[in-house]
Amino acid sequence: MHAPKPVYLAVIGTGGVGSAFLSQLSLLQQAHPQINLVLISRSTRSLTALSFSEPLSISTWSSALDRPSAQPAFTPSEILAYLEKSNTTRGKCILIDNTSNQTLASSYPSFLSRGISIVTPNKKAFSASLDLWREIESSSFPTDPYGGLIYHESSVGAGLPIISTLKDLVATGDRVHRIEGVFSGTLSFLFNNFAPVNGRGGKWSEEVRKAKALGYTEPDPRDDLNGLDVARKVVILARLAGVEVQDTSAFPVESLIPEELESCQSGDEFLSRLGEFDEEMEDVRRQAEADGKVVRYVGSIDVERGHLRVGLERLDKNHPVAGLRGSDNIVNFYTQRYGERPLIVQGAGAGAEVTAMGVTSDLIKVLQRLQ
Repeated sequence: MHAPKPVYLAVIGTGGVGSAFLSQLSLLQQAHPQINLVLISRSTRSLTALSFSEPLSISTWSSALDRPSAQPAFTPSEILAYLEKSNTTRGKCILIDNTSNQTLASSYPSFLSRGISIVTPNKKAFSASLDLWREIESSSFPTDPYGGLIYHESSVGAGLPIISTLKDLVATGDRVHRIEGVFSGTLSFLFNNFAPVNGRGGKWSEEVRKAKALGYTEPDPRDDLNGLDVARKVVILARLAGVEVQDTSAFPVESLIPEELESCQSGDEFLSRLGEFDEEMEDVRRQAEADGKVVRYVGSIDVERGHLRVGLERLDKNHPVAGLRGSDNIVNFYTQRYGERPLIVQGAGAGAEVTAMGVTSDLIKVLQRLQ
């Protein structure tokens, strides 16, 4: 049996997801000794191996990155130049992008066209302009036989197998009619508590403050309540299903931010004033209850008509989406084979550990294909 070919990893981003990934990588390396970590970069600093034959230690990366010998953060072009400096590494390098950086995402075609594979949870690469989406496709394998591989399962559902499920449906010839679901752990938590199927929730502003205190929201909750994160995920799934949507501005995205609070100078100011608008959300809840329904924040794709929508929907209490608990995500695939009983993927759709698990799982797939 031949020894596995060495592969060289550049890991960009060491925040919550990045740190969790590096912890998982230290375990993965025991089963895959061909992994060589040659570059780590965060927003302010970078660390490179002495040479590709003398890789960085995965167990000591954090302290090493804080040493004075660490370099300033690399730009995308500097990362590419570093990975290309040895002619023997072509087809053996993998970029792990654990950031949400648009500049790096826009550089993916340059990496792929040079045979560098990419694993990432960065949804901006796949939900920005349709031109960038097409350029990524054309520069990656198999469209370009010399292009790198690209995997981004965790760009939609953290560790949930949402993208791979959709790709399998399409690849096996099933006809996808409609996709709908709850794509935000934050908004799932908020509405499961604000408008539960059984019982009664608290005031909207109280539930938002509770979610922030528990760490479910961004530092400024408006980054969750504007719906843009959900819209990006919907764009990705729509494109994978064959809908050529231009970007998130091409369809309705309902913001839950009162117009009067869009100009607040901080998240704290926003939260301090949100209670002024509780009655508006209370009306939404009352109207749903009057019809025996609950309100949820849903992303939906009508694949056959090419229509996308993100916003509030009133659902029957026995609807699969209505019965979610906690901060779970759920995606329903309505297809020709599955009929009116959809294929459902459900579970934790947010959090550093499960998102990193999705990244690590994709890395394993790339390692297997590169051997």
